[in-house]
Amino acid sequence: MIHPHPELGLPAPLRRGGVRVTPLGGLGEIGRNMTVVEHAGQLLVIDCGVLFPDDSHPGIDLILPDFESIADRLDDVQAIVLTHGHEDHIGGVPYLLRLKPDIPLIGSQLTLALIEAKLKEHRITPYSLTVSAGQREQLGVFDCEFVAVNHSIPDALAVAMRTPGGTVLHTGDFKMDQLPLDGRLTDLRAFARLGEEGVDLFLTDSTNAEVPGFVSPEREISSAIDKVFRHAERRIIVACFSSHVHRVQQVLNAAEKAGRKVAFMGRSMVRNMGIAADLGYLHIPEGVVVDVKKLDQLADRQVVLICTGSQGEPMAALSRMANREHQIDVGPGDTVLLASSLIPGNENAVYRVINGLMRLGANVIHKGNARVHVSGHAAAGELLYVYNLVQPRNVMPVHGEWRHLVANGELAIATGVGRDHVAVVEDGIAVDLYKGRIKIAGAVPCGYVYVDGSSVGAADDALLKDRRILRDEGFISIIVVIDSDTGKVIGGPEITARGFVEDAEIFEDIRPQLERVLDEATSSGTRDIYALQQVIRRSVGSWVGRKIRRRPMIIPVVIEA
Repeated sequence: MIHPHPELGLPAPLRRGGVRVTPLGGLGEIGRNMTVVEHAGQLLVIDCGVLFPDDSHPGIDLILPDFESIADRLDDVQAIVLTHGHEDHIGGVPYLLRLKPDIPLIGSQLTLALIEAKLKEHRITPYSLTVSAGQREQLGVFDCEFVAVNHSIPDALAVAMRTPGGTVLHTGDFKMDQLPLDGRLTDLRAFARLGEEGVDLFLTDSTNAEVPGFVSPEREISSAIDKVFRHAERRIIVACFSSHVHRVQQVLNAAEKAGRKVAFMGRSMVRNMGIAADLGYLHIPEGVVVDVKKLDQLADRQVVLICTGSQGEPMAALSRMANREHQIDVGPGDTVLLASSLIPGNENAVYRVINGLMRLGANVIHKGNARVHVSGHAAAGELLYVYNLVQPRNVMPVHGEWRHLVANGELAIATGVGRDHVAVVEDGIAVDLYKGRIKIAGAVPCGYVYVDGSSVGAADDALLKDRRILRDEGFISIIVVIDSDTGKVIGGPEITARGFVEDAEIFEDIRPQLERVLDEATSSGTRDIYALQQVIRRSVGSWVGRKIRRRPMIIPVVIEA
């Protein structure tokens, strides 16, 4: 297998007749999925999603793919093909369209409806083309065929891109549920047909490559959800992704059986379920859904709330309930059902919410103690099945952490794909397909782009490091006034500390030392304000490290008078 190399330079121009595939997100991480395919000077973008921040990204709202490598080639982008409507595949679209609003969006009916609603909030009116399974569209030099795949959201698609340089098949996110709730199977016949025609490069979903066997059918969890509804004493609060239409459908069905009413909470949940219902993807039993404002008129045993927050997001409804910062006051007898997967990296945040809810007396049901979730991604057995159907010449695992990518690559090799025909790479590494062979061509810039409030791209790793220090270590400010003529200290040092357990008087011990080192510096001729600030920073930092065993942010201020 081909691994990344830290010394890769920028890729050379693509050879005539070649196809280049460059992932700009989604490899080595769960989320931020985006892949750029190039042929004959034209580009096709597959998905453009977001990554949700974790505890190491304080203050950050979203993390975007890095558009730098294509920013000066947006006129070459023929379209953005969206495989399905989850945020990790469509959430970055508004930020890309800010750079060029007329790039066409291609996707299924539900996918486009979800992204168009999001774009309306950004005041962008997109050019879009609705496609369905089995349809073929010529997008510049790319002859694209769309294939039905089953996932945890309706209307998901794989896309086969035929070019004179070879055929690339991208599965998107998929699984092989043989009893899907909506009756829409992954089209294995189309995969086999494409395989017989010849797939030169196969990009496959890796998220569950480490999981043996096959993923259980979605409908198998209905009995577990029904059981939760039968035994719940008071209110039921269900947390799931705001685009998980299948899971919401199961909750609605269970609520109807139990004689309960359902209220959607949160803007994205209300918006997305309204869209799904209007388009016929969500079937709402008559009289089951009520406005959240009418909950006070119902007995607790009649109430079901569906909200976001299954990943422990701090601003989501469930987290605020756990912190008693929400209008819904969770208490003894309430049942909370976390009906989503646990995204790697979110474990601490999720368990913090679970513990908070249980401390309030709620009964919390999650995939760790009940069968209330099945994955939307193909497990190892399904991937092996698809590899044997498609029989690709080359494979590039996508969508997953490094361990998932490696496991997926090994599955491909086990089915007969040559080890040197499997490219296990990370974001930014360009893989060229030329005359049926793949090779690494180089690497493009591919860092994290942070959305911080209204700012996009202004926050960087240095800023986040400062925020982590402020959060974890505290800060100390020191103000000193010196005589501009003599350089002598005539005021201060005034020391202010925040984020320390110790009494402020402990910092009195550093004052004589500060006065001494400043006097030594100015006596030796140092007058530069920045140099004096550095003297203060080093002296205080060394003392705090020895005395308090902390590494706070130190902010020295030197004023000349």
